[in-house]
Amino acid sequence: MVRTGDGAYAAKAKKVVVLWDLDNKPPRGPPYEAAVALRSVAQRFGDVVDVSAYANHHAFSHLPQWVVEERRERRRLDVLERRGAVSDDTYACSVCGRKFKTNLELKKHFKQLHLRERQKKLNRMRSLKGKKRQRFKEKFIDGNEKYNEAARSLLTPKVGYRLAQELRRAGVHVRTVQDKPQAADWALKRQMAHSMSRGVDWIVLVSDDSDFSEMLRKAREASLGTVVIGDRDRALGRHADVWVPWVRVENGEIEETDLELRREGWSFSVVGDVEFVEEEEEDDEDSEVEEFEQENYFFL
Repeated sequence: MVRTGDGAYAAKAKKVVVLWDLDNKPPRGPPYEAAVALRSVAQRFGDVVDVSAYANHHAFSHLPQWVVEERRERRRLDVLERRGAVSDDTYACSVCGRKFKTNLELKKHFKQLHLRERQKKLNRMRSLKGKKRQRFKEKFIDGNEKYNEAARSLLTPKVGYRLAQELRRAGVHVRTVQDKPQAADWALKRQMAHSMSRGVDWIVLVSDDSDFSEMLRKAREASLGTVVIGDRDRALGRHADVWVPWVRVENGEIEETDLELRREGWSFSVVGDVEFVEEEEEDDEDSEVEEFEQENYFFL
């Protein structure tokens, strides 16, 4: 029990750690929205103390099909706008508010004016040291959301599609591993073991890799709650207390009924303040039949 600000006592919130295997389970859409949706699901089990994602360099340089199609469609619209074959919708610069007839004109304006100004500020910041550099960075670089928003929509990165940057923007600790087989798996297993030693209550694993089955089994033996988010409820899902489909997490379609515990002898309280409650043993034959039916229900 912990004491709240108004002097009342409430149950201590559970600690939740999210581990994301990006090599095995990359986002199918915009990374920022996927990370926000993932955190939202994890928060139903308690306070999220850490969200970490692991992948090698290839995951950050690879272009998924939805990104390729999105860029191809943008180029097609640019050609049509230049020919005047589309509607006369105007584009507004989110930094200064100026309006332009085509997306290409807006992009040219942004590069010639705002991008150059930004580069000058960065060069100025690099020439400073100590507290002066920190104050300059806080005043002119950090928190400039108008510029950042325009840059994300207008500037195409030379490599990848800003996967790491977008995940960090959503509060995810992105960790790049060596380009070796199973490197991300080993790093994620080490982090899982570290989380178990820190006294967390829930581990949320985003993966379909059956190599994590043994770690999940150890987590359950240590009385930790385990949640697996993936595409297939198979080997890995069978070792978890809760299995949730990844596509529904990304789409924000998870409901309380999707978070039913599978573990024998444990039960859910209100979602968002999850408690493990061990059922009392009863010698009554009727209660044994009830427990048998409940166990089989969870494993269907």
